[in-house]
Amino acid sequence: MFPGGGQPNMQQLLQQAQKMQQDLARAQEELAATEVDGQAGGGLVKATVTGSGELRALVIDPKAVDPEDTETLADLVVAAVKAANDNAQQLQQAKLGPLAQGMGGMPGLGF
Repeated sequence: MFPGGGQPNMQQLLQQAQKMQQDLARAQEELAATEVDGQAGGGLVKATVTGSGELRALVIDPKAVDPEDTETLADLVVAAVKAANDNAQQLQQAKLGPLAQGMGGMPGLGF
């Protein structure tokens, strides 16, 4: 049911949907352009990803390279990339969360 019991103004609903779509596209562009970092091993391995999750850079301190223990280095790389991706997800929630909540307020569109 709609507030006041009447039918929704379809033109207004379409305009709201278009604005939210534009806002979502703009937020996704910002995420793709924003970089976040993650690190492991006290900063021996650092990963940089975009807010949309694309790995952009991986920096490994020479102190982390032990030819006899490549398993630890691999673990540090995985941990740094995971930390960066976790930061990217937090950024996504911050940017896209309010937009997704706004979609819940659009009766008649199934959001």
